[in-house]
Amino acid sequence: MQHFLDISQISKTFNTATGTYEALQNVDLKIQQGEFVSLIGHSGCGKSTVLNLIAGLLDVTTGGIFLDGKQIDEPGPDRAVVFQNHALMPWLSVYDNIGLAVRAVFKKTKNRAEMDAWIMHNLELVNMTHAKNKMPNEISGGMKQRVGIARALAMQPKLLLMDEPFGALDALTRAQLQDSTMEIHRELGNTVIMITHDVDEAVLLSDRIVMMSNGPAATVGQVVDVNLPRPRNRLALAEDAQFNHCRRLVLDFLYAAHTPAEPQNSEVADLKASRPEAA
Repeated sequence: MQHFLDISQISKTFNTATGTYEALQNVDLKIQQGEFVSLIGHSGCGKSTVLNLIAGLLDVTTGGIFLDGKQIDEPGPDRAVVFQNHALMPWLSVYDNIGLAVRAVFKKTKNRAEMDAWIMHNLELVNMTHAKNKMPNEISGGMKQRVGIARALAMQPKLLLMDEPFGALDALTRAQLQDSTMEIHRELGNTVIMITHDVDEAVLLSDRIVMMSNGPAATVGQVVDVNLPRPRNRLALAEDAQFNHCRRLVLDFLYAAHTPAEPQNSEVADLKASRPEAA
């Protein structure tokens, strides 16, 4: 059986001033088309390295990554990345920031009117049509991230990669964007891999949660299937037994089995905020 995304026994070693550092060892993961998968783990567990390897921004040391049967060895428009920092071009309007990506991908297949319609369609997906003429410095952080998501979707990628896309946002804006992300995923049926440190976010959004062991030589420690029906309502799930069961499995992995020796204070604070007793 051919998997849509096949991460096959990959390892990644970096050369440093003090010698080689093995960040990942024998990471093996199969993802089906339309799945929403979250990667979670302590800082230094290689989550971003995995994402960068899938994006083609880094080369694997051993093993291979295959998307829709084709080996990944460089960046490509079939994979779009949404970073925590929206990375909008400050001298371009909201419309033109998305237009930049659309023209790069579709200049040979869409005429001007079709590209305009496609830009507006993707702005509509993230509820940003009203701000199409605004500059990045004229909109909020949450709105900038919406534009970043629209720009990625406008490339019509086979795979959407999200690296802590809501990490820098306030709690209310974060919740709104989580809901928007679920709506977009339901409408498009796209395949998504997201890095997060937020346990509740991972359970709310994901079909599966991949928990990474601590580095060096990090690997897949455990995978949790989130068997919750969609669409999902965060308020209803607060008392849902399956939601809380999945949440507890992730917390047990992070706290009991793989607590780092010297955790970062900010990370501990973030994880404690997700614990029931911190509420």
